[in-house]
Amino acid sequence: MAYMNNPSLGRAKPPVMEGKTYKVDIEGIGDEGDGIAKIDNFVIFVPGTKVGDKVDVKIEKVFRSNAFALVVKDEDHKRR
Repeated sequence: MAYMNNPSLGRAKPPVMEGKTYKVDIEGIGDEGDGIAKIDNFVIFVPGTKVGDKVDVKIEKVFRSNAFALVVKDEDHKRR
């Protein structure tokens, strides 16, 4: 099920948790230059990444509509 933050339906629980690690694909770049990944349509900002990166990230901070994460392992580096 896709994450939806719809005020009329109440607050949905974000699909990620602080301190947990997830595999993500960077799909875009945000206004501040951070990579953007999504899990169930929930936006995760990942600094130091670019579109097309496939990385493992650790969630550092979760907000109602997005989260911030840091790269813990970069799959592209393993292939080189």
